[in-house]
This record gives sequence, structure tokens and C-alpha cells, in this order.
Amino acid sequence: MLARNLPWLTMSKLKRREAVAGYVFILPWLISLLVFTLYPIITTLYLSFTNYTVVQPPVWVGLENYQTIFFNDPSIKPSVYNSVYYTLLSVPVGLILSLLLALVLNMRATGIGVYRTLFYLPSLVPPVAATIVFTVLFEARSGLINSFIRSFGLPAPAWFADPNWSKPGLVIMSLWGIGAQTLIFLAGLQDIPKSLLEAAEIDGANGAQKLWYITLPLLSNVILFNLVMNVIGSFQVFTQAVVIGGTTGNPMESTLMFMVHIYRNAFRYFKMGYASALSVLLFVVVMVVTLLIFRSARLWVFAEKDENA
Repeated sequence: MLARNLPWLTMSKLKRREAVAGYVFILPWLISLLVFTLYPIITTLYLSFTNYTVVQPPVWVGLENYQTIFFNDPSIKPSVYNSVYYTLLSVPVGLILSLLLALVLNMRATGIGVYRTLFYLPSLVPPVAATIVFTVLFEARSGLINSFIRSFGLPAPAWFADPNWSKPGLVIMSLWGIGAQTLIFLAGLQDIPKSLLEAAEIDGANGAQKLWYITLPLLSNVILFNLVMNVIGSFQVFTQAVVIGGTTGNPMESTLMFMVHIYRNAFRYFKMGYASALSVLLFVVVMVVTLLIFRSARLWVFAEKDENA
């Protein structure tokens, strides 16, 4: 009876050794998880209830930081608006363009592997370097983009010097790095059984019908993955906004993203406690949005039925 309740006692020496070896192998991962993930999360949560300026020990203030967020911080509204605007515009545009690009790269053509590599390479460029290049391209007077627009006799926007065009400029800049999600879409496309597409073609389906009724449903899991990753990444956009507008979000706080607001309070004003509260709020918002996406996935993500169930 005792051995039945304690299965460890019934283990052979070989199984115990295998179990110990398994724990030893995952020990580095467990230590890194505790030190670099769990500990910062717990510390951030604690500091969000304190007044902490780095040079002095944290002082417990309760919900004061959260009250400041919702009632006394004038920069919260523009930072939230900018982040939501950027997310709502960049995520669908990035998904659609990367999917279309993957469809093109999935065609059989000579040298297609070279094109796949070329379209992926921009995602390897460091964000700071890419942003600096785009600031030159989008320069209001002599930039290549505006010169091209003026060649058609159209008025050229000031882009990053105009608060009405700075966020669209950031969205266009984000398309530079869609190579990674394009490859993910491409992997999903190549996993679709060609027999289904051939059968649909025999039945008289055209290209649009095959895309809508076969390709997209079978690709819905990949779309869900890219959607979630893009939403999380768009809420955390930081480098491009800082390089373009600094910590003040120039022009007129139009590039003040929520992550920039967190950074500004933490490393410019040294309000680590308040920045921690902002980080906790961002975590909660991203988690809720992600859960809503997964909840909605029941309506549009295709799932094969298990015939044995």
C-alpha cells in the first residue's frame, strides 16, 4: 500500500538515474528562468507599489503610482493613443503584405531561393541602423521618398517633422522587417497538401477560390501565431520611436509610445516605482488582448476533427 502511494520507491535505479539526469540537464534553464524572468517580474510588481528613485531604498506607497497613471499623468493619453494607433495600423498591414509576399515566394520559379533570402535579409539589420536610414529617406526636403512623390506633382508630407504623418511613417518603417513573418507564412504554405489544391483545381476552382476556401483556412493557425506575435511586438515598439523622436516623443509627443514613456520615467526622471507600475499595466493590457485573440480564434481558426474521437 505504501509503495502504491509512493511510486518513487518502486522506481528502478535506472529510472531514478534518468530522472536525476533530466533534472540536471534542465537545471541551467530553470536557473535562468528564475533569475532572468521570474525574479524581475516579482520585483517589478513589488516596486510598482513603491516610490523608488534608485539612489534611495524603495518606500511603500500602495496604489499611489496607479492613481497617478489614471488621474494625474498628462502623458498617458498620448502614449496610449500612439501605441494603439500604431498597433491597429501596423499589425493588419504587416500581416497582409507578408502573406501576399509569401504567396509569391511560394511559386515555383528559377532562383526562388535567392529571392527568399533577399526578402528575409532586411529583418537582420539592427533596428537603430535601419531607423537612421529611414530618417534620411523620409527627410522632408531632400529625402528620396519625397523626391519620388514630387515627381508625380503631388504634395510631399513632412513625415517625422509633422505630428500627423510621424506615426504613418513609423508604420511604413515597420514593414522593413516583415521578412521573418513572411518565412513563417511560407513554411505554413508549404505544409498545405498539394493534393487538396489539385483536387479543387480539377473541380473547377480558380485561384481566388482556392485561396479563400483551402489556403486561408489551412493557414489560419499560422495567421493566429503571427497575429499574436505582431500585436505583442507592436505594443512594445521602442527603438524606432526613440531614434525618431527621442524620449520627448517629438514632434508634439506624436511618437511617444508607451514603452518610451516607461523608459523616460525610469531612466530620465528615475521614477523606477512609477515606471514599474506602467510596466505592470502594459503587461496586463497585452495579456488581456492576447487572451481575447485566442478566444476569438474559435470562430475563425480551422481545426481538423479527430475521426477517432
